[in-house]
Amino acid sequence: MAKTLNEAPITTASARSKLGAGEYARRLDADAAVWYRKGKRGGVWFARWRNYGPGANYKQAPIGPANDVNDKTAEGLFTFLQAEKLARQIVEQARQEAKATADGPPLTVRLAIETYIAVRDARDTRRKGREVRSDASQRLCRNILGAEKRGKQEAIPAAPLADVALHILKESDLLAWRAALPESMMATTKQRLINDLKAALNAAYAAHRGRLEPTLPAIIKHGLGAVSEHDHDEAVPMARDNQILTDVQVGRLIGAAQEIDEQGWDGDLYRLVLVLAATGARFSQIVRMRVGHVMRAQGRLMVPTSRKGKGHKSETTPVPVGKDVLDALLPATTGRKNDEYLLERWRHKQVTGAVGKWEKHERGPWQSASELQRPWDDIRERAGMPDVIPYALRHSSIVRGIRVNLPIRLVASLHDTSTQMIERHYAKWITDGLDELAARAVVPLVPQDGGKVVQMRERA
Repeated sequence: MAKTLNEAPITTASARSKLGAGEYARRLDADAAVWYRKGKRGGVWFARWRNYGPGANYKQAPIGPANDVNDKTAEGLFTFLQAEKLARQIVEQARQEAKATADGPPLTVRLAIETYIAVRDARDTRRKGREVRSDASQRLCRNILGAEKRGKQEAIPAAPLADVALHILKESDLLAWRAALPESMMATTKQRLINDLKAALNAAYAAHRGRLEPTLPAIIKHGLGAVSEHDHDEAVPMARDNQILTDVQVGRLIGAAQEIDEQGWDGDLYRLVLVLAATGARFSQIVRMRVGHVMRAQGRLMVPTSRKGKGHKSETTPVPVGKDVLDALLPATTGRKNDEYLLERWRHKQVTGAVGKWEKHERGPWQSASELQRPWDDIRERAGMPDVIPYALRHSSIVRGIRVNLPIRLVASLHDTSTQMIERHYAKWITDGLDELAARAVVPLVPQDGGKVVQMRERA
């Protein structure tokens, strides 16, 4: 196009009025131009560009009628500058379409999410040793992809975002989807959903960057930025006062767990709750502990690190525990191999021919935090603490370390988290601890002997 195109004076209405009937062009770039076609009843604008895909050598698209009276904005008419701007947009979009479809059908948000879900499901299945559906799959299907009617569950329509092609995805598309999320959705749930979508889109870009625009990562970043604390009162799930337990309250829960355990748990429930309380670790961490992680001679448990975050992390974190905890774990370690799961439980199966009757079938590791829900309801009822949640054991362990004035970095390390998260979620208790330390540094300064100046005692 650059070698054969003859440009014409079409940038003003006055210049166009001197032209005869015919087609005239002004170059946009080497392979595209905005064209003006003059007829008996007036002129019109259109864009033409070289097509590098299959089909014709050139493509063109109409823009609209020209304002041949003057160079001012008029409804339904286009000046040269307006036509040039629209022509660039048309050509750019056409080139994006050609690039996106060069190696197959256009990539959409739906395809990106489906690929991401497959990876997450495969990862969780591999970790748990059985076919499972990841939590990311459930969140993304419920809020973006939609779901078919299943039993009593009504069908969920897909969000408009699902069918948007990635090469034309705009920040406004992502913001509109976020704004349409239910107001009742908790901020933490919303952030997990946003993080899943962000991961899916970034993975799609990494895998197909040759077909997508280099501006896509910035669109994803700004359209799916973190939920602002000012947007929602619960954006930061601070530890609540009623979930910070005293040592006596923790003891009551452990005692209640021991009593409930005697109703057929064979020590499995008691040991699980005890390790949760002793380490302050997450459920997902302690259920991966092996027999070899109990180091009786050193007085500690080696807790597997969480799979959260990025970068290299050590495989385990040493957590000191008391002899009482180690003694309680003896039945789970004696005579067992180091690579066996430390905390197991019985699986039951229904007795053949007996409705409502179950029997012990086989032992295996705890698989999901939901398995703790029913016995935990019994534990907190027996302990007389109806509102306490299992995560309160972690909250309380962290605050216990803060209250005895352990360095914040050490508290964070023992609980496999960051100092920023400790300071963010437990600021109140950090402040209380600092006030206590500061109070210890206060010494009497006013003379006490009848107003006479006395020599202050020297510090050791």
